[in-house]
Amino acid sequence: MRGESGPGWTRTALIGLAAGATGAGLAYLLDPQQGRSRRSRLADQTAATGRRVGRQTARLARRLRSDAAGKLQALRKGDGMPRPMDDATVADRVRSEVFRDPELSQAAININVERGIVVLRGEVPSEAMRHQLIDRIERVDGVWGVQDLLHLPGEPAPTREPVEAGRT
Repeated sequence: MRGESGPGWTRTALIGLAAGATGAGLAYLLDPQQGRSRRSRLADQTAATGRRVGRQTARLARRLRSDAAGKLQALRKGDGMPRPMDDATVADRVRSEVFRDPELSQAAININVERGIVVLRGEVPSEAMRHQLIDRIERVDGVWGVQDLLHLPGEPAPTREPVEAGRT
């Protein structure tokens, strides 16, 4: 026979706390004056929580079903493999998006695409136009990022400086 000394003081304290909490909860719910209304409110809250969880579960199931149907349709439509766009195609798409605006001329802005990163150089009439232009380019299919080297009239053109080793 091993010499077991009992549950220990921490386990005894936890058991005592659990028993006290259970007793307090029962006294709260079985109170002669307000116990009936408390039990009724608890039942209503439990039912409402159950309904809310059921709605969320149904919403999630519909979303997953819709996503799966969309993926299946995409697989049936094509060969299932997304085709990466080459830089020339992305550049053409970006140019068609940028030069839709009559305020911008093709001579004022230079667009290069390097591995999906669009590099913009040139002069734009306003700061608002610069931000609008970058937002529109970021939404073009195949663009991974935009490097902004645009400048306003009268400002010096920014340059891309290589970072030397050891400098941050």
